[in-house]
Amino acid sequence: MATRSRTAARTAKSGAGLTKADLLDMHRLMLLSRRIDDKEIQLKRQNKIFFQISGAGHEAVLVAAGKALRPAYDWFYPYYRDRALCLTLGMTPTEMFLAAVGAADDPNSGGRQMPSHWGHKQLNIVSQSSPTGTQFLQAVGCAEAWLRYKRIDDIKDKPIHGDEIVYCSAGDGTTSEGEWWEALNTASNLRLPVLFLIEDNKYAISVPVEVQTAGGSVSKLVCNFPNLLLEEVDGSDPLLSYEAITRAVEWCRQRKGPAIVHAHVTRPYSHSLSDDEILYKPPREREEEAKRDPIVTFPRRLIEEGVATAAEIEAIKAQVDEEIQIAADMALASPQPKPESALLWVYSPDVDPTSEQFDTEEDPHFTGEPTTMVDLLNACMKDEMTRDPRILVFGEDVADVSREQYLKEVKGKGGVFKVTWGLQRQFGSDRVYNSPLAEANIVGRAIGLATRGLKPVVEIQFFDYIWPAYHQLRNELATLRWRSSNAFSAPVVVRVTYGGYLKGGSVYHSQTGAVVFTSVPGLRVICPSTALDANGLLRTAIRSDDPVIFLEHKHLYRQTYNKAPNPGPNFMIPFGKAKVVRAGSALTVVTYGAVVQRSLVAAKELEEKEGVSVEVIDLRSLSPVDWDAIAASIQKTNKVLVAYEDATSWGYGAELAARIADQCFPWLDAPVRRVASTDTFVGYAPDLEDFILPQVEDLAQAMRELHAF
Repeated sequence: MATRSRTAARTAKSGAGLTKADLLDMHRLMLLSRRIDDKEIQLKRQNKIFFQISGAGHEAVLVAAGKALRPAYDWFYPYYRDRALCLTLGMTPTEMFLAAVGAADDPNSGGRQMPSHWGHKQLNIVSQSSPTGTQFLQAVGCAEAWLRYKRIDDIKDKPIHGDEIVYCSAGDGTTSEGEWWEALNTASNLRLPVLFLIEDNKYAISVPVEVQTAGGSVSKLVCNFPNLLLEEVDGSDPLLSYEAITRAVEWCRQRKGPAIVHAHVTRPYSHSLSDDEILYKPPREREEEAKRDPIVTFPRRLIEEGVATAAEIEAIKAQVDEEIQIAADMALASPQPKPESALLWVYSPDVDPTSEQFDTEEDPHFTGEPTTMVDLLNACMKDEMTRDPRILVFGEDVADVSREQYLKEVKGKGGVFKVTWGLQRQFGSDRVYNSPLAEANIVGRAIGLATRGLKPVVEIQFFDYIWPAYHQLRNELATLRWRSSNAFSAPVVVRVTYGGYLKGGSVYHSQTGAVVFTSVPGLRVICPSTALDANGLLRTAIRSDDPVIFLEHKHLYRQTYNKAPNPGPNFMIPFGKAKVVRAGSALTVVTYGAVVQRSLVAAKELEEKEGVSVEVIDLRSLSPVDWDAIAASIQKTNKVLVAYEDATSWGYGAELAARIADQCFPWLDAPVRRVASTDTFVGYAPDLEDFILPQVEDLAQAMRELHAF
């Protein structure tokens, strides 16, 4: 059960351990934050900036948090109201105005994100995105990095202090997100040092807290989580807030578990300048909130208690006003990003997985008998985990057994397809472990771990169930490097099974849909069709510095026709390098995955029966694509068939066909043809599945018709 502080509601006169200088600085920072908001509002109305969202009303608890925490030592996952926190940690008004005007020198994002999307490499403020709640699981992963570094002895260079904590904040409305509960579950279960600050201003844009939260209080809902310290405090009182946060920080530093500070604050301004709270807040409610405004109440209190004089308060105001005017003028005069800079940092500028250094395909060192894709994937992970102790493997059922005391009694699970079998026994439970049954949890934590320098190779059990993680994959993992102007990155490998051609797979165990990921900049998408290619491409994925979606076709896991001996621990295939698996002269088939073998069978049949020579290209890498190999083949054959397992309409092959028609038109003697699945889902009955998915006879007939054109 959560531990609730007994002193959370006591009054405070001076704040524990705070000097006069501290108290005056707290007032200065609160006022500075508010005045930056006011200046941005003015600039927005003058059309000199393009968006504004304020932290007004939240300043007291945020300055208190900044005073209790350690910049460049602790880690920070703030949200858009956290201006006062960032100022207290060391971000300057100039840096904030640089973000507001979208300047090239903006340290938050280089003009790529809206203002108040905080990020600062030197201060350990991890780049924030717009979706609400996605930061929770990443903060948990960031805190988990401390645990893994501490426990993995083979990692010699451990970038940890031992008592650092991870700060993560959100508004009360964001606690409605499912990822909030997933994050609390894992943080409490692993006793991770995460300080969650919930800034409760009673509104999520226009939706009040009683509509968002059962009982109107998130504190009441979380009180049964184990290892959790719960503090509830008046967040408009900086001294009470400082004491509550100090207790929470100490709890986390002592590694007792996570802590929640539930701070009751106000929101005197509308949600943003795109909102007008007058439409849903009556005057009496706004007047009551104004009575708690810390910008008004705190300096008055300092004077009343004899801490400061009116002249000192006035001097601070004059200093703040001057500082803001200078900062705004500097930002407005700063150059904008060069337009072509938009192309930078989609992928790593330092490690190019398409380069020759990743191409050892022509020099395998084979050992042993030919074996399956499952076995060579497993062998690759064993080799790589031996080479690099930073590699972590986790997901649903990937461990041999969660209860380690059973290891001597059972054979072990190692994934539902046995790809990770034996990894836990060999590398230990701190590097190979099971996750909750929650896909967003897996990917979100992996992002946080990778941000701290670890190398997660995670498994999503079925492509059909990847969708809860799509938010993390699309809006977080893929964008992190680009949106932070290369300040942060998360080179995570996400292994996921996909595809049909297995009797009984039906709607929810036969999905493909690679185009959902190939359409996302920042992701590498890989799809091997043979055991040998799977081994070499997975090794490249792990050694890459980019996020990789690694698609493993279930039907291909144990096929005899794609077996190969173990090619050795340095065998790599570069991304973006297709393979001509059958040479031909009459037409080209561009394909990947399980359709490769069916295309080969159809091509052989056509040549033997009708003398038609068909060239088959296995893409292997779906993003990037080897357009040069495709073009070279079409220039030779002058006809092309795109074959793929996804639905015919709007699928991955549609983009291939469109680009081929655009770029290879001068060499085409026939329209670009496609063979794919029907525009339906995959059925359970074998006859349904056979009709829906492209079969050898479908491919052969399309080749025949294309050749005759």
